[in-house]
Amino acid sequence: MYAEERQDLVERRVTETGRVAVVDLAREFDVTSETVRRDLAQLETRGVLRRVHGGAVAASLTSRLEESVPSRLSRNADAKERIAATAMTLIPASFSGAIAIDAGTTTGRLAEHIAHWKPDAPHQSLVVITNSVRIALTVADNPDIEVNLLGGRLRGITSAAVGSTTIAQLARLRPDIAFIGANGVHAEFGLSTPDEEESAVKTAFTLGARRAVGLVDATKLGEETLVRFAGLADLDMLITDGSPARDLSAALDDAGVEVMVA
Repeated sequence: MYAEERQDLVERRVTETGRVAVVDLAREFDVTSETVRRDLAQLETRGVLRRVHGGAVAASLTSRLEESVPSRLSRNADAKERIAATAMTLIPASFSGAIAIDAGTTTGRLAEHIAHWKPDAPHQSLVVITNSVRIALTVADNPDIEVNLLGGRLRGITSAAVGSTTIAQLARLRPDIAFIGANGVHAEFGLSTPDEEESAVKTAFTLGARRAVGLVDATKLGEETLVRFAGLADLDMLITDGSPARDLSAALDDAGVEVMVA
C-alpha cells in the first residue's frame, strides 16, 4: 500500500472516530510504527489531525477548543437528556436543601427538568446556586425554587460568571449536591476544561459541595483538555450515557466513584 493510500485511510478513520492509535494502524497496514508516525506527521502538517501520545486525534480536538453554548445545544441531545433525567432522581420531591449547578449544556438540560420540580410538602423549597445566567433564568419562574446567582465577570462564550468574586462567594457556601460538567474525563488527568478561570469555578463547585456529581456525555470520556480542575477521587458520582473504556472504568473504581449509565 502506498503512503497516499494509507494516509487517506487514516484521514477517514480520524474523521469517523475522532482518534487513531499507532499500534492499531501499524498492525492494520502491516507496516512499522515508524512508518505510521511519518504518515501522521505529514497529516498533521496538512492540518488533518493532531498527534498525541500513542497516536493522533482530529484537529478539532485541541486542548483549547471551546464552543459557545448555543452551538453545543443540539449536539448529543438525546444523551444529555438521558443524563439529565437520571440526575433528577437525586433530587426527588422529598429533597430539602441546596444544589449547585455548573454552567454547561448537559447541566442546562438538568435545569430544564428542575424548572418543573415540585416539593411533596408545603413551605418546602429547593435552593439552586449557579454561576450560569442561562440556568438561573431557566429555573427562576418556579415559585418553589430559590435562585442564588453568583456574581463575577461574565464569560460571553458560556454565559458563566468567573473570577475572584465568584470563587469568594462559593467559599462561603456548602451545597448538598453539586452538578458539574466537564470537557474531558481521563483516567490519569482527571476532569478538565479549556479555560483556566472557568476551571477555578468548577474546582470550587466540586470541592465545596457535600456531594459532587459529574454530568458528562460519553464523547468526552477518555479526553483531556487544557486545564485540570479535579481528580477522579474528588467526584462522588459520574452520570454518563455509555460505559467508560476499561482503563477509565478501573480508575473510577479505584477512586471510589459511583458510575451511573443513563
